[in-house]
Amino acid sequence: MKEKEQNNRNILKEKKPLVYEKVIKYDMPRIQFQANYNCNFSCRHCSVNDVKDHTRKLLSIDEIKDVFDQADEMGISRLTISGGEPLIMNNLEKVVNAIGADRFYIQCDTNAYYMNEEKAQFLKDIGIDCVAPSLDSLDTKAHDEFRNQEGSALKVLEAIDIVQKVGINIYIQTVVTKSRLYSEEFVEFLRFFNDKGIGVFVSAAKPVGSFAGQFDDLLVKEDFDYLAKLEKYYNMFSHLTPAYGLNEERNCVAGKNIFGLSAYGDCLPCIYFYCSMGNVREESLKNIYDRMQRLNIFDENTCVLADKSNSFIQKYVVPLYDKKLPVNWKNLLTPEDFDLKFFE
Repeated sequence: MKEKEQNNRNILKEKKPLVYEKVIKYDMPRIQFQANYNCNFSCRHCSVNDVKDHTRKLLSIDEIKDVFDQADEMGISRLTISGGEPLIMNNLEKVVNAIGADRFYIQCDTNAYYMNEEKAQFLKDIGIDCVAPSLDSLDTKAHDEFRNQEGSALKVLEAIDIVQKVGINIYIQTVVTKSRLYSEEFVEFLRFFNDKGIGVFVSAAKPVGSFAGQFDDLLVKEDFDYLAKLEKYYNMFSHLTPAYGLNEERNCVAGKNIFGLSAYGDCLPCIYFYCSMGNVREESLKNIYDRMQRLNIFDENTCVLADKSNSFIQKYVVPLYDKKLPVNWKNLLTPEDFDLKFFE
């Protein structure tokens, strides 16, 4: 284990001992909780409009507490609150209280448009451990156009100093296409944030949501290999990056090291794969998680949802383009998609 990771664990042990105990004792996934789909942006690559459904009820505070009570009992220690945009939620504090900040390491994804010192202090006070703003480019005009929001890039850059001043962990999230991956801009992007002591989480573009059907600029296996090489020189990582002491191989982590929980209670192996493996209003979180563990469709050393050279996109993603989302797993998957042949 690297020294930095050990230092982080020592801090966690002091700050949140209940979380530390679970990290040491269990090898459990992170939950990515899309708590609410409302947003102040209309980004070109938005992936939630297809699943946002005004006819369905959001999980109530009591239901959120029940789900994360179950998660705690299972040994799950980490979660991300995303959306939509969490900073515009009027019940964010109630949501975090229901989750239980003392028993989970909580990250908050954000576009940072409404971040200021008061908001950052609020996040720290309610128990948020890490903030992860999204930035598409150091070219502020390019970011603003992509996000359809003037001044949004500068808001992210301002948020960095604000969040660090308050004392919350931070890293930057960014999306790469094939053309951006090999650009000088991307390398400068990594250097810029690394010089500030900030890591960069890299997510590959996926052909879903507003980006559905746009395959030309997706990555292929060789591009993911190039990303792995970059990790040797820069403080950057992705879902494929081996986590210290938890996994050692670069494999797709969907359903095993991370899974999504929608605002309506659907559990997805990946928040970009709109196949519900079950709903927490209908069965226990453990039952759903056990079902996801038997999936064999993600057993690849690449991000199958973003790898144009992999058959996954054509077999499992394209068929969803004309469906009401999310689809139930029984209507998409076959017994061959599971290690143990079963259909309940």
